[in-house]
Amino acid sequence: MKANRMEAFSDGVLAIIITIMVLEFKVPEGHNWEALIGLGPKLLSYIFSFVYVGIYWNNHHHLLHMVRTMNGRLMWLNLLLLFWLSLVPFTTAWMGESHFEATPTALYGLILLLAAFSYWLLQRTISNQHAGDSSFVVALGKDWKGKLSPLLYLVAALSAYVSPWISGFFFVLVAVIWFVPDQRIAHALRDR
Repeated sequence: MKANRMEAFSDGVLAIIITIMVLEFKVPEGHNWEALIGLGPKLLSYIFSFVYVGIYWNNHHHLLHMVRTMNGRLMWLNLLLLFWLSLVPFTTAWMGESHFEATPTALYGLILLLAAFSYWLLQRTISNQHAGDSSFVVALGKDWKGKLSPLLYLVAALSAYVSPWISGFFFVLVAVIWFVPDQRIAHALRDR
């Protein structure tokens, strides 16, 4: 199988994840701006999740363009990543409906932590599989974002029991760190 088939499948799953998240919105009872204010927590959790799914989609897209050979291990690790990301709509809805209560917010952070770990496993496996390609290995060498993000997700999950604002700060911090796509892979692709 070629990597483009796995990429197309992943794109479809991520599109469904975003669709499920937006379908969680129910039309407010009222017909004025105040009626929308009640949707504030749901909207905020949706924005967080939309940005995160977009970040994963963008970086996943770049990563899969580096793959030259596909195998079952890569497909299973990709499915593991998609599994954790498929739980984002559930935790997004729970967090928004609970107005960022501690346990839903902690679970949201835990799901993001497991997705980050799965992405790291996928990236490491691709790197090991392409160990002979020095441009690829160099491109992935200093992955400070990938090493820092799981730690920040863990802090966000644990701090949910102290304050949802602290958790939110760490969620926003990780999103800001990743908002600009990882240029290491883009540079390696251009240099091929």
